Amino acid sequence: MRVAMYYHNEEVRLENMTKPKIGVGDLMVKVAASGICGSDLMEWYRIKKAPCVLGHEVSGEVTEVGEGVTRFDVGDRVVFTHHVPCNDCSYCMRGEHTLCETIHSTFFDPGGFAEYIRVPKINLDKGGVIPLPSDVSFDVATFVEPLGCVIRGQRKIGMYPGDSVLVLGSGMAGLLNIRLASSMGAGCIVATDIHPIRIQAALDSGAYEAYNGLQEEVIERAISANNNKKFDHVIVCAPGEKIFEQALSSVTLGGSIMLYAFSAPEVKFTFSLHDVFSQGITIRSTYGASPMDLMQALELLHYKKVVVSDLITHKLALEDVSWGFRLASDGSESLKVIIEPNK
Repeated sequence: MRVAMYYHNEEVRLENMTKPKIGVGDLMVKVAASGICGSDLMEWYRIKKAPCVLGHEVSGEVTEVGEGVTRFDVGDRVVFTHHVPCNDCSYCMRGEHTLCETIHSTFFDPGGFAEYIRVPKINLDKGGVIPLPSDVSFDVATFVEPLGCVIRGQRKIGMYPGDSVLVLGSGMAGLLNIRLASSMGAGCIVATDIHPIRIQAALDSGAYEAYNGLQEEVIERAISANNNKKFDHVIVCAPGEKIFEQALSSVTLGGSIMLYAFSAPEVKFTFSLHDVFSQGITIRSTYGASPMDLMQALELLHYKKVVVSDLITHKLALEDVSWGFRLASDGSESLKVIIEPNK
């Protein structure tokens, strides 16, 4: 079968790989759509595992069913996740599923930028495969995983109706945070980015105002838009010291900062612990999604409480993955890039 083999961001080759064979309890899925995620573009993180087949925002159709599988049949439309928690450890028991050791050791074979994927038995057993309603397209289904991650992050910071929200960085994570916050009844939502296409998309997604994050006094303008009040929640969807500095200067007393974006290990930032303590600021981080988060995401997408189809700017064939990576990495001409390996 054909796969897109990742070597680094500028080299993703179309190659042939032996199609995996399913075992007891496994599924074989023909990949219909696979989204390029921002984490796929983090070269400092991905290159350690290269060469490899990336892609974890995946939907498709079951083509083979392993012995013992009773919940799925050939022809079923499914959406599925690469990581699943054990649901039994101390982390899972207290709701911190994405800290579970199992979630960091599970994957499917290979990644989503391939014509077929073997979904292992453990992914089925732990809730990592979800039936896809007939009126949810394969393209829209690729948003289940990223929206599930956003749902988890906003739940962790305790988002309530009427809360004000500042989203720093309006890539796909930022745009989904805006749309979810808007659908949940947030008050003033303000966003930043450096690309005009994303600034406009933030406005289209429900932001009251959106600004170029490189402009001087951007935080002052954001606070002004919020009736001259700092924000209840600041969601950091872009990496770097400057962004975190903006977050600290824009969060209200007793507010929260959610670190959503990955930063490279060498990125350090010095800030005043006294200020964080005296101002009652909560700083949280989030990673990944549990099966429950994914099911909630699918419900929101199914009933169009969060609409995403307009965010898809490019749908490309497998042989065009390298171009897709360049588009997504540059960010100036695309929002969501989806790969359709079997077209």
